[in-house]
Amino acid sequence: MPQSSAPPVLYSFDDTNHLQSSLANFILKAQTDAIQHRGVFTIALSGGSLPNNLKPLVDIKEIQWDKWQVFFADERIVPLDHPESNYAACSKAFLDLVPIKKEQIHTLNTELFREQTRIDPTAEIKKEEEDEAENEAVEIADDYEKQLVNTFAGANAARYPTFDLILLGMGPDGHTCSLFPGHELLSENDRWVAEIQDSPKPPKRRITFTYQVLNHAFRCAFVASGEGKQDMLSTILDKPEEGLPCSRVRPTSPGLVFWFVDHAASGKVQYPKTEYKWIQKATDDDLITTERKRLKEEMDAAVEAADH
Repeated sequence: MPQSSAPPVLYSFDDTNHLQSSLANFILKAQTDAIQHRGVFTIALSGGSLPNNLKPLVDIKEIQWDKWQVFFADERIVPLDHPESNYAACSKAFLDLVPIKKEQIHTLNTELFREQTRIDPTAEIKKEEEDEAENEAVEIADDYEKQLVNTFAGANAARYPTFDLILLGMGPDGHTCSLFPGHELLSENDRWVAEIQDSPKPPKRRITFTYQVLNHAFRCAFVASGEGKQDMLSTILDKPEEGLPCSRVRPTSPGLVFWFVDHAASGKVQYPKTEYKWIQKATDDDLITTERKRLKEEMDAAVEAADH
């Protein structure tokens, strides 16, 4: 976990509608800030219950869909129209309902699929097919990493891709993306995108962002709701030393991690809550902008002190 990361920001709302509208407002501000600074908005989506929480985006007129570059923080190795596809879930929830071009949405390269993956992607892999299936998964993960390189290699040619926003879910075991408790991928330090062939949650075969991507984002935002999330949310926020995958998402400064949850989910959490500040206009500062200003002030003060 990066030492220079700031603590999480927890927003808790009285109902799902309030959560969703505030999340949409947060995304709009992140988009506006990104376009002002870099002329493009890079965002990564997840599956699970997240896509349905993004439906209010369809009705926000200020969203500049032509400036979005959309990725998926993890994806199942299935055809794009498969019920298990995160792309399919997000398309149904909102992407198919807004004016965004297909080339702005970065999906798995299905041309790399074996015939078996096209026909029955969730079938058990036979012993004699294991090597071929593993090579396929590695190729798909590497190809997706190249898509990241191509998008972030221009003006943002840093060592890591720096997303403006990565939206994440929280699994019942504390997993996020396809990073599961105790799995070797938790310590992956070289690759941006990795394959997983033994996911504890079906389907088994997936690709996922690693912490090399998650912890270099400007913003990571988790979304969770319902009483069923209470115990796990409390563990993640109140006992980060247990090292659950969600707790390990701590972007380096000026990046921040946010939690958008409802009161049902946060019922057992001792961690302090922050009141969400509704952003009325583009000139309003969000917490990332405030953090940037603080860092600049510290750097300016250090330079001034050195000059004297």
